[in-house]
Amino acid sequence: MSGHSKWHNIAAKKGKTDAARGAMFTKLGRELAVAAKGNPNPDTNSKLADAIAKAKAANMPNENIKRSIAKAAGELGDKEYKELTYEGYGVSGSAVIIKTLTDNVNRTAGDIRSTMSKCGGQMGNTGCVSYMFDNKGIIVIERTVALDEDTMMEYCLEAEADDYTAEDDVYEITTAPENFSSVRKYFEDKGVSFLEASIKMVPQNYIVLEGDKLASFTKMLDKLEELDDVQDVYHNVELPDDGE
Repeated sequence: MSGHSKWHNIAAKKGKTDAARGAMFTKLGRELAVAAKGNPNPDTNSKLADAIAKAKAANMPNENIKRSIAKAAGELGDKEYKELTYEGYGVSGSAVIIKTLTDNVNRTAGDIRSTMSKCGGQMGNTGCVSYMFDNKGIIVIERTVALDEDTMMEYCLEAEADDYTAEDDVYEITTAPENFSSVRKYFEDKGVSFLEASIKMVPQNYIVLEGDKLASFTKMLDKLEELDDVQDVYHNVELPDDGE
């Protein structure tokens, strides 16, 4: 797992402008509302509990989280959001996976297809690149004096996490998707806060783009993330420290 945490990308996202942060909170709010629909109690709804952990790791205020959960019974009403995944290619055959929440499939597919095409990419068929990724639970925790490697190893063994990587300033814990909720809860019960906590698509290998190709690819990422229906974008490009 070494080198796969991309912590600099997480830090870059946390440092985005107020407008970009507001857009991120809007997306997280929709994810919370959809997860809460039918059962707004995170104690008995693990999907909602996972979504709350993801939102808190992104520094979403508690009041925003509460409002988003309340929307599940109010604003969403009978509106049905579908969780759909799109796959495709950026420049030089780079692989991209786009997770969406949408109430209009035609609109979402059209927006993604158009955005990728304008930036030198193209949308592909289901399965065209997902075989190059592994679905994993990822938890990133700040490395502190109190939380040394011996303690982290003990916690990971007790929580039955798959693995962990110690970097200069963070620990990255990986889990199987089906174990993510229980591992997340274990660390929450220990009073540990997260810098990131989500189930995501992790590439098995990264590729390097340079110059205009890198510029086109990062532009495509930015444009995709600006789409209202797009929740998460995963890819296999090694971005520079100021990327994403």
